[in-house]
Amino acid sequence: MVGEAGLTPPVLHEIDVGLKSHELIKVRVLGDDRQARAALIAAICAQLKAASVQHIGKILVVYRPRPADEPAPAPRKTADAKPATRKTTHRPRAKQGPRRTKRSFQGA
Repeated sequence: MVGEAGLTPPVLHEIDVGLKSHELIKVRVLGDDRQARAALIAAICAQLKAASVQHIGKILVVYRPRPADEPAPAPRKTADAKPATRKTTHRPRAKQGPRRTKRSFQGA
């Protein structure tokens, strides 16, 4: 997201990082001036050697292909991910009678 401060070096760095990992990203720009947004996407594309794909409202879509010698990034591990080798022990369920359906209650 590009805020009121405009295209600062930290914002440009984050856009660069996003393009390295995803190739195609959306950038939201705050502000109502359409001409300023058009100049902003031109500056982003010129500085990062990227291409403008789409500009609808306050959303800019930017594309830059990943270099052929650079492999795709590995998927991130989340805190919720469980190790694949972990086995859980389950207790056997107690033996129950046949399952009762709606129709079996109607006759009683």
